[in-house]
Amino acid sequence: MRVKMILPALTEARSPYWRPIKYSLFPPLGLATLAAYLRPEDEVTIQDEHVEPLDLDDDPDLVAIQVYITSAYRAYELADRYRARGAFVALGGLHPTSLPHEAAAHADAIFIGPAEESWPRFLEDFRAGHPAKVYRSRVRTLAGLPPVRRDLIKRHLYLVPNSIVVSRGCPHSCDFCYKDSFFQGGKSFYTQAVDDALAEIERLPGRHLYFLDDHLFGDPRFAGALFDGMRGMGKLWQAAGTVRSVLAPGLMEKAVACGLRSLFVGFETLKPANLRAQHKVHNLGQDYAAAVRRLHDLGVMVNASLVFGMDDDDESVFERTVAWAIEQGIETATYHILTPYPGTALYRRLAAEGRITTSNWDLYDTRHAVYRPAKMSARALEAGYRQAYRDFYRWGSILRAASTKDRWDGWLRHVAYTGAWKKFEPLWDWVIRAKRVSRMLPLLEAVLAGVGRPLRVKPTAQPTRYPRRVQSIRPLPDCAHDPGAHGQPD
Repeated sequence: MRVKMILPALTEARSPYWRPIKYSLFPPLGLATLAAYLRPEDEVTIQDEHVEPLDLDDDPDLVAIQVYITSAYRAYELADRYRARGAFVALGGLHPTSLPHEAAAHADAIFIGPAEESWPRFLEDFRAGHPAKVYRSRVRTLAGLPPVRRDLIKRHLYLVPNSIVVSRGCPHSCDFCYKDSFFQGGKSFYTQAVDDALAEIERLPGRHLYFLDDHLFGDPRFAGALFDGMRGMGKLWQAAGTVRSVLAPGLMEKAVACGLRSLFVGFETLKPANLRAQHKVHNLGQDYAAAVRRLHDLGVMVNASLVFGMDDDDESVFERTVAWAIEQGIETATYHILTPYPGTALYRRLAAEGRITTSNWDLYDTRHAVYRPAKMSARALEAGYRQAYRDFYRWGSILRAASTKDRWDGWLRHVAYTGAWKKFEPLWDWVIRAKRVSRMLPLLEAVLAGVGRPLRVKPTAQPTRYPRRVQSIRPLPDCAHDPGAHGQPD
């Protein structure tokens, strides 16, 4: 059987003039995982349109396409093309799960929810000649998951070929997150067995790896056992976690001891009213400044996730948020415009209020306002978002944030990491087009390797005027706004 698996490019990444490095970071692990269920005699290829042009002159028997919201139109175009030529097309992922009737018009079969259990059922039906139209996830487990088909991944096209996922979902439920929709009807957070996760890590060549889990620390017992098992492997790694997990005693020390050097943290907003409205309750009452300080004291760089456009945000939110991030000495920040993905509680609420302004899925990229904000115009929200990026990543801001470090090597690492990421876009563009992005991995490893010592922060002369504690009352898995990027700065 000839099988073609495709990850269509997100809208922005298909520009012929600009290929941001964030779209060449991680290979399509989801497709490589499903490929492991195929038989040895099956001919299978995986193509990621973010890093290579698609070969559309082939003749597969089965085409499987993973669909995100901002790749939906491209996915449908590809699906229609292959179906017209007689191939059987299966669509799955976040968007078909949220809008199955829309996706079904372009597919012979659709997959709703995670596919580790439903995909093998489909393959059995397909080989027997009676595939169903819809496959829903019925059992949520990673037990018996076969090794990811990394042999199908073109490693040289990615900066971080050693990406890995050892859990699914998140233990929290935020209104703006796709999680509850995607995992509806079963467990919404579960992990591999520790020994299976360690075996997958040991199969990865080289030092660096990136955990793409929504919340690697979501099960402290699993995470602690995983980190114990990783000690002595010599890995340098990055991941995502919550403010609460950062402040929990003991766990972060274990992570650092086995190689954690950079953490994506979902701060999201500095306003308690916004946290309450979005039901991100695990951030309430947490000391954001203490979380940043704790990570820096452990030698871990911070990538802060921050969202603009919640109902308590007015036009002052951009300047205040950027100033806070610089004052804390945060190395990188990922800003988002609040985006009501179909299937989420946020989408249902804004739709009921008549505030959704477009159903053009290409605009649901966290860079556009697709709804009417409460305390500013959509135009002001988009302009403020863009200005926040410019203000945080201008050289003066980078140097001010770096100056919070009280050692020259901490200052140098901050400037090198932040500057290399955001100030050399033309160089990254050339490297990507020359298909040499993997050659930059030793540089990333060198920066991360030097971060293992404390990045102590000087006390600020004038403390921020925002409350240091996000007070009061009760998430978004940290990659929920841009699943294809997993929280990398724009």
